[in-house]
Amino acid sequence: MQPSFLILLDKRELIMSRRIILTASLFGITAVILGAFGAHGLKSVVGADNLSIWSKGVEYQFYHTFALLFLSQLATAKSKLLNLSYLFFTLGIVLFSGSLYLLATREILNLGFVRFIGPVTPIGGLCFILGWAFLFVAVSNRSDSKAKA
Repeated sequence: MQPSFLILLDKRELIMSRRIILTASLFGITAVILGAFGAHGLKSVVGADNLSIWSKGVEYQFYHTFALLFLSQLATAKSKLLNLSYLFFTLGIVLFSGSLYLLATREILNLGFVRFIGPVTPIGGLCFILGWAFLFVAVSNRSDSKAKA
């Protein structure tokens, strides 16, 4: 017997919700690992400024992992706005947090391209903003009957 909340979802909605939860789970796992690595592994290798940059990446990865989990409860395959929110939250985590991880470890990685990665961080931040904006518009455009379901 299926739980009653699954009866309300058609198969496409369930697939989209599952995809978002899987993505959020992956980002959540990596945030915990990267947070622990920053606290225990990087602390003695990079300076306080770079450790702060690393921590900011982990922090924003966690914020938007929780945003994705929340989004999974609203997601329907039919909602282009919610799908865009999912896309931009995901891109934001990869670009914003990912660029901060690279910037924080540039001294020990010795990767030449890292010095050019700074402009990627604000693009990731813009993706976060767009994710929240699409979520806002999607929810404010929902009909009363859909919001009650």
